Amino acid sequence: MQIRRTIQNIRRVREVIGVLFKYGFEDVVTHTQLRRFVTRRRRLKWTRRGRPVFEYSRYERIRMAAEELGPTFVKLCQVMSNRQDLLPEELILEFQKLQSNVPPFPTPKAIEVIETETGKKIDEIFSYFEEEVLGSASIGQVHRARLITGEEVVVKVQRPGVRKQIESDLQIIKDIVQFGDNYFRKQGVLNALDIVESFEKVMQKELNYTTEARAMDQFRKFYADNNSFYVPKPYRDISTSKVLVIEFISGCKITDVPQLQEWGIEPTEVAERGMDIYLTQIFEFGYFHADPHPGNIIIQENGRIVLIDFGMVGKMMEQDKFAFAGVFIAMANHDAKQMAVQLRNLAVEHEIKDMRKLEMELNELIEDFAYLDVDESSIADISQRLQAIMYEHQMVAPSGVFLIFRALAILEGIGKTIHPHFNTMEKVRPFGAKLLKERFSAKNIWREVTFRGQSFYSFLSSFPYELRGILRKLRKGELRIEVEDPGRKKLLDKIDSVGNRLSLALVTSAMVIAGSLIMLADPNYANGGNLPKVSIIFFVIASTLGAFMLYSMWRGGKNDS
Repeated sequence: MQIRRTIQNIRRVREVIGVLFKYGFEDVVTHTQLRRFVTRRRRLKWTRRGRPVFEYSRYERIRMAAEELGPTFVKLCQVMSNRQDLLPEELILEFQKLQSNVPPFPTPKAIEVIETETGKKIDEIFSYFEEEVLGSASIGQVHRARLITGEEVVVKVQRPGVRKQIESDLQIIKDIVQFGDNYFRKQGVLNALDIVESFEKVMQKELNYTTEARAMDQFRKFYADNNSFYVPKPYRDISTSKVLVIEFISGCKITDVPQLQEWGIEPTEVAERGMDIYLTQIFEFGYFHADPHPGNIIIQENGRIVLIDFGMVGKMMEQDKFAFAGVFIAMANHDAKQMAVQLRNLAVEHEIKDMRKLEMELNELIEDFAYLDVDESSIADISQRLQAIMYEHQMVAPSGVFLIFRALAILEGIGKTIHPHFNTMEKVRPFGAKLLKERFSAKNIWREVTFRGQSFYSFLSSFPYELRGILRKLRKGELRIEVEDPGRKKLLDKIDSVGNRLSLALVTSAMVIAGSLIMLADPNYANGGNLPKVSIIFFVIASTLGAFMLYSMWRGGKNDS
């Protein structure tokens, strides 16, 4: 089984390499360990849509390569389109063009998955199951159905074999990133492996429908007493990790203004109420729906707002909520210095070498946006500029922050569609102020003082033992200090390469000498006869090895240059 999986992975690696070659990324292959998988015959025509590949920009070619490599790579790029702190803006814009247009799989296959997962026949669960697919994506598809108890539901069914394919692709992506980490850094992609590992966590959650069901139950608890907002009920007793049965909700999309007006619902009121609900999720619960596009927000005839599809949710730790709110409050107060401090507090890691420069860039941002009219201001533009500044200073923030930026931009777009004078910043400001007020409440201050006191006491308790351990090792001569030299690996690789060439040269020389000795020792050759066959074999082998060695040296010199 392991051998079969390895063979399949190698085939997939070769397929990935073929696509990279096709779009002109031979440097990714030739400058990393992936070159080991390339055969001379593996070449594809470098054209796309009738045009030479190199007429497209490098970032366009990255996007087109992802499209051709399939759903896993498309999904990775879509997730990364929210991370302007890690990727260049031009690449982000290309990733935002990607769409997962995946055709549905046959309904009999969906029924087979349901029966296998639940251990029951389809007619034991549903009195009616719609064969026509409501929607299809890279991971699964949705069918309309009715339970035998009479409830109208929708059924999400995972695509057969998708988990195995995604896990295989994820392993290949990780291998590619590990092989080419230095290359990606030179291209401006920071923490490439962290990006992939973060994406892997997202995909593992999306592949497990039980996680989505738990999220829905959590939101239902948050809003149990709210009559203006509703989360559909998941039927967890007949759901599994690959099948999710959810209460069916009728209504219209939030952007269907004619239908809202026909029902007597004021669209502007819906926009403001919807933003209030979402900001409450962020700033009060720290747990929010991370994909609020129009298809996931339904308005019922009684005006109630319904959120569906909880496959992607975001979380914010309390200190991150405070820092995030501080950034927007400082911006509203035109305080670039405080905004820089809060942005630094928000970052998990950063390379801020000049705080003064950061303050000047943020002050320029404030001047550009703070005095604009409602119709001109845009949270999407602000977040884009803010993330560009974070990218420049290599500030890596929690992933939840970028899910919020993305969600706010989507909601702002919805808001301005149904409410021409919708102002997202004006909605964010009071929530941020409330959160900062909560931060400096007596309860929170006391909790912080208690935590700091406990941390200091823990340090004082452990310090004597730590010091004693260091002194004991020092006395026994066991204390070692390791210094890592960044150029050491490169030097060792070079030595290894030179050693291999030297060994090859010695073998080649030995073949020449052996062939010559046999030739001179042969009396037939001494009397004018033909070369001994053994000598010919040795000379041919020596010539082949010599040619290979010269080619290797030429390639190595070319790569170094």
